[in-house]
Amino acid sequence: MIKIDGSIVIQIANFLLLVWILNRILYRPIRKVLKERKEKINGLEQNIFAAQDDAKEKEETFIGGIKDARSRGLQEKDALIAEATQEEKRIVDEINKKAQANMAEAREKISKEAEVVQASLQKEIDSFARAIGEKILGRAV
Repeated sequence: MIKIDGSIVIQIANFLLLVWILNRILYRPIRKVLKERKEKINGLEQNIFAAQDDAKEKEETFIGGIKDARSRGLQEKDALIAEATQEEKRIVDEINKKAQANMAEAREKISKEAEVVQASLQKEIDSFARAIGEKILGRAV
């Protein structure tokens, strides 16, 4: 049988002393390291969330910038196309005017040459008529 005597008090005191010593030497430093690790992990998580938010914000800004650049590029392209179209029309009109002027000049020149040829043929009609008449009649007219 177990006897309860004064040694139980010593055993309880020994146990409490051992718990106190272990707490001081072993458990507190371990708890302190665990607490620091938890704080460090929480800080890193906060940094991760902040970096993710910052990345999303920068991505949205980047996408917005790309959209703005595309819209400005399209506007500039449309403006350049409109300007080129106007320039093309101006050049085509200018070429048409020159072509019409050249054509009118050529017609006038042809008309004058036709008049000169007609006048020269008019002078020779009598001689041609006489020659044709001689050939048809077979004698001199």
